[in-house]
Amino acid sequence: MSIEVGSKLQGKVTGITKFGAFVELPGGSTGLVHISEVADSYVKDINDHLKVGDEVEVKVINVENDGKIGLSIKKAIDRPERPERPRQDRPRQDRPQRGRSNDFRPRTENFEQKMSRFLKDSEDRLSSLKRNTESKRGGRGARRG
Repeated sequence: MSIEVGSKLQGKVTGITKFGAFVELPGGSTGLVHISEVADSYVKDINDHLKVGDEVEVKVINVENDGKIGLSIKKAIDRPERPERPRQDRPRQDRPQRGRSNDFRPRTENFEQKMSRFLKDSEDRLSSLKRNTESKRGGRGARRG
């Protein structure tokens, strides 16, 4: 029997470590169920969930080139699909953007409007920066000539 990713198999727990459990699969191969794949909830001690000799249903989640087989118990459990919750059609309240209080803009700007606003703000900042730093240049003493 070939082991393929996505297949569900019955196996027997042959060993338990602090990081997971080794499960013997049909055909004599062994795979590892990582501790994070044992249950949906947090598993502090794997011994609370599994014992050596337990028969478990596992799902193959990966098969590596070197022969290692990754298994999952929690993904092997069939759960009904969660129905999508209908979106509530509430009117959305636009909140003002943080920053300057007089700088409120509606959120319906297109890319060109945003880009032109950005360029204008950027040019204003650069010009004020140049104005404030030009007078501070000059170094020590009088000009040399």
